Amino acid sequence: MEFLNAIFNAIGDATWGWSLIPFLVVLGVFFTLASGWVQFQFFGRMFRVLFPGGQDGGEGRISSREALLVSVGGRVGGGNIAGVAVAITLGGPGAVFWMWMIALIGMATSLFECTLAQVYKRTDEDGTYRGGPAQYIIHGLGRQFNWLAILYAISLIAAFALGFNAFQGNTVAGAVQDSLGIGRLWTGVALAILTGVVIYGGIKRIAHVADVVVPIMAFGYIGMALFIVLTNIGDLPGVIATIVKSAFGFEEVVGGGMGAAVAQGLRRGLFSNEAGLGSAPNVAAVAYVRHPIDQGIVQSLSVFIDTIIICSCTAFMILLGDVYVPGAENVDGVVLTQQSLTAHVGAWSQYFLTGAILLFSFSSIIYNYYLGENALTVFTESPLSRHILRIAIIGLIFLGSAAPGATAVFFFSDPMMGILALVNLLAIGMLFPVGLRVLNDFRDQLKAGNDHPVFDPAKFSDLDIDAGAWQLEPVVAGRPAAQPAE
Repeated sequence: MEFLNAIFNAIGDATWGWSLIPFLVVLGVFFTLASGWVQFQFFGRMFRVLFPGGQDGGEGRISSREALLVSVGGRVGGGNIAGVAVAITLGGPGAVFWMWMIALIGMATSLFECTLAQVYKRTDEDGTYRGGPAQYIIHGLGRQFNWLAILYAISLIAAFALGFNAFQGNTVAGAVQDSLGIGRLWTGVALAILTGVVIYGGIKRIAHVADVVVPIMAFGYIGMALFIVLTNIGDLPGVIATIVKSAFGFEEVVGGGMGAAVAQGLRRGLFSNEAGLGSAPNVAAVAYVRHPIDQGIVQSLSVFIDTIIICSCTAFMILLGDVYVPGAENVDGVVLTQQSLTAHVGAWSQYFLTGAILLFSFSSIIYNYYLGENALTVFTESPLSRHILRIAIIGLIFLGSAAPGATAVFFFSDPMMGILALVNLLAIGMLFPVGLRVLNDFRDQLKAGNDHPVFDPAKFSDLDIDAGAWQLEPVVAGRPAAQPAE
Protein backbone atom coordinates (compact mmCIF):
# COMPACT_ATOMS: atom_id res chain seq x y z
CA MET A 1 0.00 0.00 0.00
CA GLU A 2 2.85 2.38 0.75
CA PHE A 3 4.32 1.70 -2.69
CA LEU A 4 0.95 2.30 -4.40
CA ASN A 5 0.41 5.44 -2.35
CA ALA A 6 3.78 6.75 -3.44
CA ILE A 7 3.00 6.09 -7.11
CA PHE A 8 -0.39 7.79 -7.04
CA ASN A 9 0.92 10.68 -4.98
CA ALA A 10 3.57 11.21 -7.67
CA ILE A 11 0.86 11.13 -10.36
CA GLY A 12 -1.20 13.60 -8.37
CA ASP A 13 1.76 15.94 -7.96
CA ALA A 14 2.55 15.74 -11.69
CA THR A 15 -1.04 16.50 -12.72
CA TRP A 16 -2.89 18.58 -10.11
CA GLY A 17 0.39 19.73 -8.60
CA TRP A 18 1.96 21.62 -11.52
CA SER A 19 0.86 20.64 -15.04
CA LEU A 20 -2.92 20.34 -15.18
CA ILE A 21 -4.13 23.73 -13.97
CA PRO A 22 -1.73 25.77 -16.17
CA PHE A 23 -2.68 23.54 -19.12
CA LEU A 24 -6.40 24.11 -18.47
CA VAL A 25 -5.96 27.86 -18.11
CA VAL A 26 -3.75 28.27 -21.20
CA LEU A 27 -5.99 26.10 -23.35
CA GLY A 28 -9.13 27.88 -22.10
CA VAL A 29 -7.66 31.28 -22.95
CA PHE A 30 -6.56 29.99 -26.37
CA PHE A 31 -10.03 28.59 -27.15
CA THR A 32 -11.62 31.86 -26.03
CA LEU A 33 -9.40 34.07 -28.20
CA ALA A 34 -9.21 31.77 -31.24
CA SER A 35 -12.99 31.38 -31.33
CA GLY A 36 -13.68 35.10 -31.03
CA TRP A 37 -15.02 34.91 -27.46
CA VAL A 38 -17.64 32.38 -28.49
CA GLN A 39 -19.05 31.87 -24.96
CA PHE A 40 -20.04 35.54 -24.84
CA GLN A 41 -21.25 35.71 -28.43
CA PHE A 42 -23.86 33.03 -27.74
CA PHE A 43 -24.49 33.83 -24.08
CA GLY A 44 -28.12 34.79 -24.58
CA ARG A 45 -28.74 31.75 -26.76
CA MET A 46 -27.68 29.44 -23.91
CA PHE A 47 -30.85 30.06 -21.97
CA ARG A 48 -33.27 29.14 -24.76
CA VAL A 49 -33.11 25.47 -23.87
CA LEU A 50 -34.62 26.19 -20.43
CA PHE A 51 -37.89 27.47 -21.86
CA PRO A 52 -40.70 26.08 -24.04
CA GLY A 53 -39.58 26.12 -27.65
CA GLY A 54 -36.11 24.88 -26.79
CA GLN A 55 -34.86 21.79 -28.60
CA ASP A 56 -37.00 18.81 -27.67
CA GLY A 57 -35.69 15.28 -27.77
CA GLY A 58 -38.95 13.86 -29.06
CA GLU A 59 -40.34 10.45 -28.26
CA GLY A 60 -37.70 8.13 -26.81
CA ARG A 61 -34.86 10.64 -27.18
CA ILE A 62 -32.87 12.64 -24.65
CA SER A 63 -33.53 16.35 -25.05
CA SER A 64 -30.88 19.04 -24.89
CA ARG A 65 -32.49 20.29 -21.68
CA GLU A 66 -32.36 16.84 -20.06
CA ALA A 67 -28.70 16.44 -21.02
CA LEU A 68 -28.03 19.88 -19.51
CA LEU A 69 -29.70 18.92 -16.23
CA VAL A 70 -27.84 15.61 -15.99
CA SER A 71 -24.62 17.54 -16.57
CA VAL A 72 -25.49 20.23 -14.00
CA GLY A 73 -26.41 17.48 -11.54
CA GLY A 74 -22.99 15.95 -12.02
CA ARG A 75 -20.99 19.18 -11.87
CA VAL A 76 -22.84 20.50 -8.83
CA GLY A 77 -21.76 18.61 -5.73
CA GLY A 78 -19.76 18.88 -2.55
CA GLY A 79 -17.37 21.31 -4.23
CA ASN A 80 -20.15 23.88 -4.39
CA ILE A 81 -20.82 23.64 -0.64
CA ALA A 82 -17.58 22.55 1.03
CA GLY A 83 -15.09 23.37 -1.74
CA VAL A 84 -16.00 27.05 -1.90
CA ALA A 85 -15.63 27.33 1.87
CA VAL A 86 -12.19 25.69 1.71
CA ALA A 87 -11.16 28.05 -1.12
CA ILE A 88 -12.16 31.08 0.96
CA THR A 89 -10.44 29.71 4.08
CA LEU A 90 -7.14 28.99 2.33
CA GLY A 91 -7.16 31.69 -0.35
CA GLY A 92 -9.28 34.44 1.16
CA PRO A 93 -12.33 36.09 -0.44
CA GLY A 94 -10.23 36.79 -3.55
CA ALA A 95 -10.39 33.08 -4.41
CA VAL A 96 -14.03 33.64 -5.37
CA PHE A 97 -13.00 36.16 -8.04
CA TRP A 98 -10.59 33.67 -9.62
CA MET A 99 -13.28 30.99 -9.50
CA TRP A 100 -15.45 33.33 -11.56
CA MET A 101 -12.64 34.03 -14.02
CA ILE A 102 -11.78 30.36 -14.60
CA ALA A 103 -15.47 29.60 -15.11
CA LEU A 104 -15.83 32.28 -17.80
CA ILE A 105 -12.77 30.87 -19.58
CA GLY A 106 -13.85 27.28 -18.97
CA MET A 107 -17.15 27.95 -20.72
CA ALA A 108 -15.25 28.03 -24.03
CA THR A 109 -13.37 24.82 -23.22
CA SER A 110 -16.61 23.07 -22.32
CA LEU A 111 -18.26 24.33 -25.51
CA PHE A 112 -15.58 22.77 -27.70
CA GLU A 113 -15.22 19.46 -25.86
CA CYS A 114 -19.00 18.96 -25.85
CA THR A 115 -19.29 20.01 -29.50
CA LEU A 116 -16.71 17.37 -30.42
CA ALA A 117 -18.68 14.81 -28.40
CA GLN A 118 -21.72 15.60 -30.55
CA VAL A 119 -19.77 15.53 -33.83
CA TYR A 120 -18.39 12.05 -33.19
CA LYS A 121 -21.35 10.51 -31.31
CA ARG A 122 -22.66 7.08 -32.32
CA THR A 123 -26.21 5.71 -32.48
CA ASP A 124 -27.11 2.88 -30.08
CA GLU A 125 -29.45 0.02 -30.91
CA ASP A 126 -32.28 1.64 -28.93
CA GLY A 127 -32.00 4.87 -30.96
CA THR A 128 -30.20 6.88 -28.26
CA TYR A 129 -26.72 8.27 -28.76
CA ARG A 130 -23.41 7.59 -27.09
CA GLY A 131 -20.16 9.52 -27.23
CA GLY A 132 -17.53 11.44 -25.35
CA PRO A 133 -13.74 11.79 -25.27
CA ALA A 134 -13.11 8.09 -25.94
CA GLN A 135 -15.20 8.32 -29.12
CA TYR A 136 -13.66 11.54 -30.42
CA ILE A 137 -10.20 10.16 -29.72
CA ILE A 138 -10.92 6.95 -31.66
CA HIS A 139 -12.92 8.50 -34.52
CA GLY A 140 -11.30 11.94 -34.54
CA LEU A 141 -7.64 11.22 -33.95
CA GLY A 142 -7.66 7.77 -35.53
CA ARG A 143 -7.22 4.16 -34.49
CA GLN A 144 -3.53 4.71 -33.80
CA PHE A 145 -4.67 6.60 -30.68
CA ASN A 146 -6.82 3.74 -29.34
CA TRP A 147 -4.35 3.35 -26.47
CA LEU A 148 -5.14 6.92 -25.43
CA ALA A 149 -8.88 6.15 -25.44
CA ILE A 150 -8.24 3.05 -23.31
CA LEU A 151 -6.18 5.08 -20.82
CA TYR A 152 -8.96 7.65 -20.67
CA ALA A 153 -11.66 4.99 -20.14
CA ILE A 154 -9.75 3.24 -17.35
CA SER A 155 -9.15 6.57 -15.60
CA LEU A 156 -12.80 7.59 -15.92
CA ILE A 157 -14.14 4.32 -14.48
CA ALA A 158 -11.63 4.35 -11.63
CA ALA A 159 -12.07 8.01 -10.69
CA PHE A 160 -15.76 8.74 -11.21
CA ALA A 161 -17.73 5.49 -11.30
CA LEU A 162 -15.86 3.80 -8.45
CA GLY A 163 -13.89 6.24 -6.30
CA PHE A 164 -16.04 9.36 -6.35
CA ASN A 165 -19.26 7.39 -5.91
CA ALA A 166 -17.90 5.80 -2.74
CA PHE A 167 -17.03 9.30 -1.51
CA GLN A 168 -20.50 10.59 -2.39
CA GLY A 169 -22.07 7.82 -0.33
CA ASN A 170 -19.78 8.74 2.55
CA THR A 171 -20.75 12.43 2.29
CA VAL A 172 -24.48 11.70 2.33
CA ALA A 173 -24.27 9.24 5.23
CA GLY A 174 -22.15 11.62 7.31
CA ALA A 175 -24.53 14.54 6.75
CA VAL A 176 -27.62 12.46 7.57
CA GLN A 177 -26.02 11.05 10.71
CA ASP A 178 -24.87 14.45 11.97
CA SER A 179 -28.14 16.30 11.41
CA LEU A 180 -30.83 13.61 11.66
CA GLY A 181 -29.16 10.99 13.84
CA ILE A 182 -29.82 8.20 11.35
CA GLY A 183 -27.13 5.52 11.32
CA ARG A 184 -24.77 5.16 8.38
CA LEU A 185 -25.90 1.59 7.75
CA TRP A 186 -29.51 2.56 7.10
CA THR A 187 -28.51 5.49 4.92
CA GLY A 188 -26.26 3.14 2.94
CA VAL A 189 -29.09 0.67 2.38
CA ALA A 190 -31.53 3.38 1.26
CA LEU A 191 -29.02 5.07 -1.01
CA ALA A 192 -27.93 1.80 -2.61
CA ILE A 193 -31.53 0.80 -3.35
CA LEU A 194 -32.43 4.21 -4.76
CA THR A 195 -29.31 4.23 -6.92
CA GLY A 196 -30.08 0.75 -8.25
CA VAL A 197 -33.63 1.71 -9.22
CA VAL A 198 -32.39 4.68 -11.22
CA ILE A 199 -29.28 3.29 -12.93
CA TYR A 200 -31.00 0.08 -14.02
CA GLY A 201 -33.25 2.27 -16.13
CA GLY A 202 -30.29 3.44 -18.23
CA ILE A 203 -29.64 6.95 -19.51
CA LYS A 204 -33.33 7.64 -20.19
CA ARG A 205 -34.31 7.10 -16.55
CA ILE A 206 -31.22 8.97 -15.34
CA ALA A 207 -32.22 11.92 -17.54
CA HIS A 208 -35.83 11.86 -16.32
CA VAL A 209 -34.74 11.75 -12.65
CA ALA A 210 -32.28 14.62 -13.23
CA ASP A 211 -35.09 16.59 -14.89
CA VAL A 212 -36.89 16.53 -11.53
CA VAL A 213 -34.09 16.50 -8.95
CA VAL A 214 -31.74 19.12 -10.40
CA PRO A 215 -34.24 22.02 -10.67
CA ILE A 216 -35.42 21.34 -7.10
CA MET A 217 -31.91 21.32 -5.67
CA ALA A 218 -30.69 24.27 -7.72
CA PHE A 219 -33.68 26.58 -7.19
CA GLY A 220 -33.91 25.66 -3.50
CA TYR A 221 -30.26 26.50 -2.87
CA ILE A 222 -30.35 29.63 -5.03
CA GLY A 223 -33.55 30.76 -3.28
CA MET A 224 -31.93 30.42 0.13
CA ALA A 225 -28.88 32.40 -1.04
CA LEU A 226 -31.06 35.14 -2.55
CA PHE A 227 -32.94 35.47 0.75
CA ILE A 228 -29.64 35.90 2.61
CA VAL A 229 -28.34 38.40 0.05
CA LEU A 230 -31.54 40.46 0.14
CA THR A 231 -31.64 40.55 3.94
CA ASN A 232 -28.01 41.74 3.93
CA ILE A 233 -28.18 43.86 0.78
CA GLY A 234 -26.49 46.82 2.44
CA ASP A 235 -23.33 44.76 3.02
CA LEU A 236 -23.20 43.33 -0.50
CA PRO A 237 -21.17 46.14 -2.17
CA GLY A 238 -18.56 45.87 0.57
CA VAL A 239 -18.30 42.10 0.17
CA ILE A 240 -17.85 42.40 -3.60
CA ALA A 241 -15.19 45.07 -3.08
CA THR A 242 -13.39 42.78 -0.62
CA ILE A 243 -13.47 39.92 -3.15
CA VAL A 244 -11.89 42.09 -5.85
CA LYS A 245 -9.29 43.70 -3.56
CA SER A 246 -8.29 40.36 -2.10
CA ALA A 247 -8.03 38.84 -5.58
CA PHE A 248 -5.28 41.28 -6.52
CA GLY A 249 -3.54 41.39 -3.16
CA PHE A 250 -4.75 44.89 -2.25
CA GLU A 251 -6.37 43.48 0.89
CA GLU A 252 -4.32 40.60 2.19
CA VAL A 253 -6.39 38.32 4.40
CA VAL A 254 -4.36 35.10 4.21
CA GLY A 255 -0.66 34.37 4.40
CA GLY A 256 -0.23 33.62 0.73
CA GLY A 257 -1.84 36.86 -0.44
CA MET A 258 -2.72 37.10 -4.11
CA GLY A 259 -0.88 33.84 -4.92
CA ALA A 260 -3.05 31.87 -2.51
CA ALA A 261 -6.21 33.48 -3.89
CA VAL A 262 -5.29 32.62 -7.47
CA ALA A 263 -4.21 29.06 -6.66
CA GLN A 264 -7.28 28.21 -4.57
CA GLY A 265 -9.72 29.94 -6.91
CA LEU A 266 -8.42 28.20 -10.02
CA ARG A 267 -8.10 24.78 -8.39
CA ARG A 268 -11.49 24.77 -6.68
CA GLY A 269 -13.22 26.35 -9.66
CA LEU A 270 -11.88 23.77 -12.10
CA PHE A 271 -12.60 20.92 -9.71
CA SER A 272 -16.18 22.13 -9.31
CA ASN A 273 -17.24 22.92 -12.88
CA GLU A 274 -15.13 20.16 -14.56
CA ALA A 275 -14.63 22.25 -17.73
CA GLY A 276 -11.99 20.48 -19.79
CA LEU A 277 -11.74 17.47 -17.50
CA GLY A 278 -13.50 15.20 -20.01
CA SER A 279 -16.50 14.13 -17.92
CA ALA A 280 -19.36 16.31 -19.20
CA PRO A 281 -18.86 15.40 -22.91
CA ASN A 282 -20.06 11.87 -22.14
CA VAL A 283 -23.47 13.27 -21.23
CA ALA A 284 -23.46 16.03 -23.85
CA ALA A 285 -23.24 13.41 -26.59
CA VAL A 286 -26.58 11.79 -25.72
CA ALA A 287 -28.71 14.83 -26.57
CA TYR A 288 -30.80 15.15 -29.70
CA VAL A 289 -29.84 18.47 -31.30
CA ARG A 290 -29.88 19.91 -34.81
CA HIS A 291 -26.26 21.08 -34.71
CA PRO A 292 -23.30 20.10 -32.47
CA ILE A 293 -22.72 23.72 -31.46
CA ASP A 294 -26.23 23.81 -29.96
CA GLN A 295 -25.18 21.35 -27.28
CA GLY A 296 -21.78 22.99 -26.88
CA ILE A 297 -23.55 26.25 -26.08
CA VAL A 298 -25.85 24.48 -23.62
CA GLN A 299 -22.91 22.90 -21.81
CA SER A 300 -21.31 26.34 -21.46
CA LEU A 301 -24.43 27.26 -19.54
CA SER A 302 -23.81 24.26 -17.27
CA VAL A 303 -20.42 25.70 -16.26
CA PHE A 304 -22.02 29.11 -15.70
CA ILE A 305 -24.73 27.63 -13.46
CA ASP A 306 -22.25 25.58 -11.46
CA THR A 307 -19.67 28.24 -10.68
CA ILE A 308 -21.02 31.72 -11.39
CA ILE A 309 -24.40 30.99 -9.80
CA ILE A 310 -24.23 28.08 -7.30
CA CYS A 311 -20.65 28.59 -6.04
CA SER A 312 -21.42 32.29 -5.67
CA CYS A 313 -24.43 31.39 -3.53
CA THR A 314 -22.17 29.58 -1.05
CA ALA A 315 -19.59 32.38 -1.14
CA PHE A 316 -22.16 35.07 -0.32
CA MET A 317 -23.68 32.94 2.46
CA ILE A 318 -20.23 32.83 4.07
CA LEU A 319 -18.93 36.34 3.37
CA LEU A 320 -22.14 38.16 4.32
CA GLY A 321 -21.97 36.60 7.80
CA ASP A 322 -19.70 36.86 10.82
CA VAL A 323 -18.64 33.22 11.15
CA TYR A 324 -15.77 33.37 8.66
CA VAL A 325 -12.55 34.61 10.25
CA PRO A 326 -9.86 35.72 7.75
CA GLY A 327 -6.65 33.77 8.17
CA ALA A 328 -8.26 30.97 10.18
CA GLU A 329 -7.05 27.59 8.96
CA ASN A 330 -8.00 23.98 9.63
CA VAL A 331 -11.69 24.78 9.22
CA ASP A 332 -13.86 22.05 7.75
CA GLY A 333 -15.61 23.35 4.63
CA VAL A 334 -19.04 21.88 5.35
CA VAL A 335 -18.90 23.13 8.94
CA LEU A 336 -18.09 26.70 7.85
CA THR A 337 -20.97 26.72 5.35
CA GLN A 338 -23.34 25.19 7.91
CA GLN A 339 -22.39 27.62 10.66
CA SER A 340 -22.73 30.58 8.30
CA LEU A 341 -26.15 29.41 7.17
CA THR A 342 -27.27 28.88 10.78
CA ALA A 343 -26.12 32.38 11.73
CA HIS A 344 -28.26 33.84 8.93
CA VAL A 345 -31.52 31.89 9.21
CA GLY A 346 -31.42 29.72 12.32
CA ALA A 347 -30.65 26.17 13.46
CA TRP A 348 -33.31 24.63 11.19
CA SER A 349 -31.02 25.33 8.25
CA GLN A 350 -28.92 22.29 9.12
CA TYR A 351 -31.77 20.18 7.79
CA PHE A 352 -31.96 22.30 4.66
CA LEU A 353 -28.22 21.86 4.05
CA THR A 354 -28.50 18.12 4.66
CA GLY A 355 -31.23 17.99 2.03
CA ALA A 356 -29.09 20.01 -0.37
CA ILE A 357 -26.11 17.70 0.18
CA LEU A 358 -28.36 14.67 -0.34
CA LEU A 359 -29.73 15.97 -3.65
CA PHE A 360 -26.36 17.27 -4.86
CA SER A 361 -24.65 13.98 -4.03
CA PHE A 362 -27.36 11.74 -5.47
CA SER A 363 -27.41 13.65 -8.75
CA SER A 364 -23.62 13.23 -8.87
CA ILE A 365 -23.91 9.49 -8.17
CA ILE A 366 -26.19 8.78 -11.12
CA TYR A 367 -24.09 11.05 -13.33
CA ASN A 368 -20.89 9.26 -12.27
CA TYR A 369 -22.48 5.90 -12.98
CA TYR A 370 -23.32 6.89 -16.53
CA LEU A 371 -19.76 8.09 -17.10
CA GLY A 372 -18.55 4.66 -16.06
CA GLU A 373 -21.07 2.86 -18.26
CA ASN A 374 -20.10 4.95 -21.25
CA ALA A 375 -16.38 4.35 -20.66
CA LEU A 376 -17.02 0.61 -20.40
CA THR A 377 -18.15 0.50 -24.03
CA VAL A 378 -14.57 1.18 -25.09
CA PHE A 379 -13.80 -2.37 -23.95
CA THR A 380 -17.06 -4.26 -24.40
CA GLU A 381 -20.76 -3.85 -25.22
CA SER A 382 -21.67 -6.95 -23.21
CA PRO A 383 -24.84 -6.55 -21.09
CA LEU A 384 -23.17 -8.78 -18.48
CA SER A 385 -20.28 -6.34 -18.05
CA ARG A 386 -22.74 -3.47 -17.63
CA HIS A 387 -24.61 -5.52 -15.02
CA ILE A 388 -21.36 -6.21 -13.13
CA LEU A 389 -20.50 -2.49 -13.16
CA ARG A 390 -23.92 -1.60 -11.76
CA ILE A 391 -23.63 -4.15 -8.96
CA ALA A 392 -20.11 -2.95 -8.15
CA ILE A 393 -21.22 0.69 -7.94
CA ILE A 394 -24.25 -0.11 -5.78
CA GLY A 395 -22.00 -2.13 -3.47
CA LEU A 396 -19.39 0.63 -3.27
CA ILE A 397 -22.02 3.26 -2.47
CA PHE A 398 -23.26 1.07 0.38
CA LEU A 399 -19.70 0.43 1.58
CA GLY A 400 -18.75 4.10 1.42
CA SER A 401 -21.90 5.03 3.36
CA ALA A 402 -21.79 2.32 6.03
CA ALA A 403 -18.03 2.18 6.63
CA PRO A 404 -16.50 5.68 6.43
CA GLY A 405 -12.95 4.34 6.65
CA ALA A 406 -13.52 2.29 3.49
CA THR A 407 -13.21 5.39 1.29
CA ALA A 408 -9.50 5.56 2.17
CA VAL A 409 -8.82 2.76 -0.35
CA PHE A 410 -9.89 5.10 -3.16
CA PHE A 411 -6.85 7.33 -2.73
CA PHE A 412 -6.24 6.90 -6.47
CA SER A 413 -9.35 8.84 -7.52
CA ASP A 414 -7.86 12.34 -7.77
CA PRO A 415 -4.67 11.19 -9.56
CA MET A 416 -6.73 9.18 -12.06
CA MET A 417 -8.93 12.22 -12.61
CA GLY A 418 -5.76 14.18 -13.35
CA ILE A 419 -4.73 11.62 -15.98
CA LEU A 420 -8.08 11.62 -17.76
CA ALA A 421 -8.08 15.44 -17.76
CA LEU A 422 -4.65 15.60 -19.41
CA VAL A 423 -5.70 12.99 -21.98
CA ASN A 424 -8.86 14.94 -22.78
CA LEU A 425 -7.04 18.27 -23.04
CA LEU A 426 -4.51 16.72 -25.41
CA ALA A 427 -7.34 15.36 -27.57
CA ILE A 428 -9.43 18.55 -27.76
CA GLY A 429 -6.28 20.57 -28.42
CA MET A 430 -5.46 18.35 -31.42
CA LEU A 431 -9.10 18.38 -32.60
CA PHE A 432 -9.63 22.12 -32.14
CA PRO A 433 -9.48 22.76 -35.93
CA VAL A 434 -12.47 20.41 -36.32
CA GLY A 435 -14.35 22.20 -33.56
CA LEU A 436 -13.60 25.60 -35.10
CA ARG A 437 -14.72 24.35 -38.52
CA VAL A 438 -18.05 23.20 -37.04
CA LEU A 439 -18.41 26.54 -35.22
CA ASN A 440 -17.86 28.45 -38.47
CA ASP A 441 -20.52 26.33 -40.17
CA PHE A 442 -22.94 27.29 -37.38
CA ARG A 443 -22.06 30.97 -37.69
CA ASP A 444 -22.38 30.91 -41.48
CA GLN A 445 -25.91 29.55 -41.24
CA LEU A 446 -26.85 32.23 -38.72
CA LYS A 447 -25.45 34.92 -41.03
CA ALA A 448 -27.51 33.46 -43.88
CA GLY A 449 -30.68 34.07 -41.85
CA ASN A 450 -31.21 30.54 -40.49
CA ASP A 451 -31.79 30.96 -36.78
CA HIS A 452 -31.87 27.16 -36.33
CA PRO A 453 -28.71 25.82 -38.04
CA VAL A 454 -28.73 22.16 -39.06
CA PHE A 455 -25.64 19.97 -39.19
CA ASP A 456 -25.09 18.36 -42.60
CA PRO A 457 -22.64 15.41 -42.38
CA ALA A 458 -22.06 15.67 -46.14
CA LYS A 459 -20.15 18.91 -45.56
CA PHE A 460 -17.78 16.98 -43.32
CA SER A 461 -17.42 13.81 -45.36
CA ASP A 462 -13.68 13.72 -44.62
CA LEU A 463 -14.44 13.07 -40.94
CA ASP A 464 -15.40 9.73 -39.38
CA ILE A 465 -18.96 10.74 -38.52
CA ASP A 466 -21.99 8.53 -37.90
CA ALA A 467 -24.28 10.12 -40.50
CA GLY A 468 -27.26 8.19 -39.10
CA ALA A 469 -27.02 10.20 -35.90
CA TRP A 470 -27.82 13.35 -37.89
CA GLN A 471 -30.93 12.28 -39.79
CA LEU A 472 -33.11 14.87 -38.15
CA GLU A 473 -36.73 15.63 -38.82
CA PRO A 474 -37.51 18.69 -40.94
CA VAL A 475 -37.84 21.89 -38.93
CA VAL A 476 -41.34 23.37 -38.90
CA ALA A 477 -41.89 26.88 -37.53
CA GLY A 478 -38.55 26.80 -35.82
CA ARG A 479 -39.16 23.42 -34.16
CA PRO A 480 -38.74 19.81 -35.28
CA ALA A 481 -41.78 18.41 -37.00
CA ALA A 482 -43.54 15.48 -35.37
CA GLN A 483 -41.92 12.15 -36.08
CA PRO A 484 -44.06 9.88 -38.27
CA ALA A 485 -45.40 6.75 -36.62
CA GLU A 486 -43.44 3.62 -37.40
